[in-house]
Parts: sequence; structure tokens; C-alpha cells
Amino acid sequence: MGSDNLYKGNVFKLDFNDILIEPSDISNISSRGEINILDEYGKLPLFTAPMDTVVDKTNYNEFDKLGINICLPRGEKGDDSMFQSLSLKDFIKEFIVEEKVLRTYAKGSSDTMYNMRTFKVLIDTANGHTKEMLDAVQEAKRLWSNKLILMVGNIANPQTYVLLSEAGADYIRVGIGNGGGCLTTQQTGVGFPMASLIRECYYKSLILDKPAKIVADGGMKDYSDIIKAIALGADYVMVGSIFNKALESCGQNYIFRRIPITQYGAKKCRDISIPVYKKFRGMSTKEVQKKWGNAILKTSEGIVTYRKVEYTLNGWVENFKSYLRSAMSYSDSKTLEEFINKANIIQISDNAFKRFKK
Repeated sequence: MGSDNLYKGNVFKLDFNDILIEPSDISNISSRGEINILDEYGKLPLFTAPMDTVVDKTNYNEFDKLGINICLPRGEKGDDSMFQSLSLKDFIKEFIVEEKVLRTYAKGSSDTMYNMRTFKVLIDTANGHTKEMLDAVQEAKRLWSNKLILMVGNIANPQTYVLLSEAGADYIRVGIGNGGGCLTTQQTGVGFPMASLIRECYYKSLILDKPAKIVADGGMKDYSDIIKAIALGADYVMVGSIFNKALESCGQNYIFRRIPITQYGAKKCRDISIPVYKKFRGMSTKEVQKKWGNAILKTSEGIVTYRKVEYTLNGWVENFKSYLRSAMSYSDSKTLEEFINKANIIQISDNAFKRFKK
């Protein structure tokens, strides 16, 4: 088991810049080819963030073929291997109030089809701490059992992770206010530094009979943040702004930050070194609220901006695989589970961070 100085005994809560992964004293791994960086389903420990400037029906195949788990934004439909997003209100309506109607629809033309089908649903809400959320998870799992694979969140309290796990949640998104498109912590003062949050949820998971998978969501700046999140205990990392900056993301393309162009045009511009920019927006912005048809627009806790396309999705994924294998080899870890248990997390000073941060 790695160091637990991020769990109890440290009055300060830490973020990714405050820590490093210390190499094992001796690593028995002679080749990175020995290392398995895939989950039990043969996928990378990554999820697309359900953002409409990252993934939709036009490009989800680009992520899928690279082994990235897909979580679609509200209103987008994919196949049964992907998580579909619903608001808490719509989830209650469909899976609890109208449960019998949905079962009839799902059953299709034969019992065999119905018996083979499983729904994967994200209850997409900024505040996963509400009693309404807890009750909905409990009731839906009672009604549907293993026919419903449920992702919930977001949460920023380790005890909430426990309560939602015990209610039956299968995946829990942890992290509030850290995302590149989110202003919640900046404007409200509510949050929990991600490194400590992931670590504390992980230690909580060890004492649960059926712990939910931990999905670290928000604030990943680079490869090392994602790798640290996994080492700290995250089963998956949900990625938004990093994927938005890939050529294949579904954000609207622009040249000169104001002239819209097609995806085909964006590729051609990149080929001749003309900078291309992607629109990026948080999902609580008034723009998105209008898209969803909300009659009353709430104060925005998100931003709308434009980001330069920096890489192809395939290029980014190949780099990620290489860096993750490298980190795991330093920690003498052949599997993701071993990496979480063996990685020794150490706290560093600001000067130490500045020394290696290029």
C-alpha cells in the first residue's frame, strides 16, 4: 500500500501540484510490454466528459476505437455500451415514475432481447449531495438491480461517496469546481482539492462491501494529473478540456477565432499550419441552458471560450499510454490495481514543483 499522508493526519487538503509519485526502491519490470493499462473490459481508464464541445453522435466512434469509455451529453444517444446522460428530474421520471413503461419499451420484440439489455445512465447534476439524488439511486437500483448501471455525481465529500455507494451507485464522479469550464469553486467557495478527495474516497472504498468505481472528474491539465489521479485511487478519469483541444472533438472549429469552418476544413488548415480554434463551454452556462430549452436561466457557473487545437486524438492517446506505462514501471506495477496499491505518494513544496515544471 502506498503512503497515506493524503488521508488522515494531514490537516491540509492537497491538489495534484502538491504531490509526486515516488519510484519504488526496486522495480522488477524489465519491459513496459509487461504492463497492462486496460480495465477489465479492455478499455483505457478514461471517460469522455459529457460536454457538447467534446463528444456527440458525430464523433463518438473516434473515441471508442481508441479504447476510451464514452459518456454522452444530455440529448445524445449512442449504443448500450455508452453512458447516456439525464438530469435528475428526467431520470426520476423515466426510471422510477415511468419504470413500467420503459421496461415495456426496452423489452422490444422478444424476452431474449430484453434480458440481454442493460441501461448505462449518468445522472448529470452539479450537486450530487442532495437527499433527492440519494433516494433516487436507492429506488432505481431496487427497481432495476443489475439492469441499470448507474453513474452519479458530482460530489466533493468522501462521506457522500460512502452513502451513494451504499445506495447502489456503480460509478461516482468526484470533483466539484475544478473543471476547465466550471466556475463553481471560484464563485461559491465550495470544493475539495482533488488529490486529497480521490485518496480519501479510495480509502473509504476499502471498507465498503460494494464500493462504486471512482471517476475523477475535472481539472486535469496534463498527462501527469491524470496519472496521479489513478495512482491516488481513481478507477477512471473523466476528461473534458484536454479532449476538446483534439482535432476530432465536436467543438465548433474557427480560424482567427471568429470565422467558423467545418471539421474537414479544420483538418486541411492544420495540414498547412493555419491555427484552428475550438469552442469550449461548461455545461452550466446560459448558452447550454438555452440549448436544453430551460424557461428560467440560472446564474452561470461555467465559461465559454476558444482553445487552440493542439493535437490529434490518436497522437494524444499514444502519448498517454506511453507515459502511463512509464509511471507504472517506476512503481513496479503491472496492472492498474497494483499501481493504486503500490504507488507511494509524497508531498512536495512549491519550490520543488517549480523546479521541474517547464
